[in-house]
Amino acid sequence: MRAGQLRHRVTIQQKSVTQNGYGEEVITWQDVATVWAAIEPLQGREYLEGKQVQAEVTTRIRIRYRSGIQPEMRVTWGSHAYDVQAVIEPESRKKELVLMCREIL
Repeated sequence: MRAGQLRHRVTIQQKSVTQNGYGEEVITWQDVATVWAAIEPLQGREYLEGKQVQAEVTTRIRIRYRSGIQPEMRVTWGSHAYDVQAVIEPESRKKELVLMCREIL
């Protein structure tokens, strides 16, 4: 992986679920790491759900290898937030990770 391709500064976050005083679940996101990444939008689509038009963008995010990245995490970049759907380690060489994500619109 060439360093010049990693030109976006992204934050990887992990979900934290707590309960408030009424027993309701409250979801917050804790920062795990801030790393350089390459962000590549792959596919976009719109669909109708609950009488509302929803938009979805599938995105590939490449980062240097880092242990502990899970599909339950998300990646934020500026005002964009991406749910991690899959974590792929090409060639199993511990050099890079490919995160297949769905942008939250």
